[in-house]
Amino acid sequence: MEEQSVQEIIKATHYPRMMGATALGMLAIFLFIATIGELKGLRFIGSGVAATNTISVSGEGEVFAVPDIATFSVSVRETAKEVKDAQTAATKKGNDIIAYLKGEGIEEEDIKTTDYSVNPQYEWTQRVCPAGGYCPPGKQVLTGFQVSQTLSVKVRDTKKAGDLLSGVGSRGASEVSGLTFEIDDEDALKAEARDMAIKQAKGKAEVLANSLGVSLVRVVGFYENEGPIYPIYGMGGAERAMDLQVAKAAPPEIPAGENKIVSNVSVTYEVR
Repeated sequence: MEEQSVQEIIKATHYPRMMGATALGMLAIFLFIATIGELKGLRFIGSGVAATNTISVSGEGEVFAVPDIATFSVSVRETAKEVKDAQTAATKKGNDIIAYLKGEGIEEEDIKTTDYSVNPQYEWTQRVCPAGGYCPPGKQVLTGFQVSQTLSVKVRDTKKAGDLLSGVGSRGASEVSGLTFEIDDEDALKAEARDMAIKQAKGKAEVLANSLGVSLVRVVGFYENEGPIYPIYGMGGAERAMDLQVAKAAPPEIPAGENKIVSNVSVTYEVR
């Protein structure tokens, strides 16, 4: 009986110890897993927190390139008492101009109608007033119709621009205007100017950080203001480019000059 009692006492005390050890083991595993989760989450801490210590710098990049296309507008206007007569006359001149441009190598997709309109034309007439009597008011009188067609022309050989201006003028153009020299694909040049501006801004930031005794951490803000494209002409080029009068004895010489593409950026860095 005594031996049995001792065994029962041992069992009674051993079981709670096993349960306690098991509970402690499970708690340790839980705490270990929770700790691992917290450590993994540390790399994300602060990712959504706004930077408080920052410096902002600006940069500018400029790229120069020779324009490879020229564009201008040419208009024909015809007036007649009947709409169909005005349309017939305007259509003939417009078709003659288009045929001339195609004959000079201008592709059909580079000739686009930007305006076609028919407008009534009026004259104001004042009735004769009898002496000492009632004077009837004047009135507008329909005198005819004006038909106008405007074409936008893209010239891929800029050296031919002057000849084409004279050519369309001699074929009945009523007005030639809006001559500009452009770069057909500006994206690569804009990207080059942007890279130059960013590089300049980064250099400024590094110098400023060194002077302040801080280190650059990351970019937290960026803004780009694409500047206008400036045409730059040689001696006398601007005046000649603006002279769009046609139908002269000799075609005007119109230098294309250079275009300047500008990019201005502002970059904000976090520092520590």
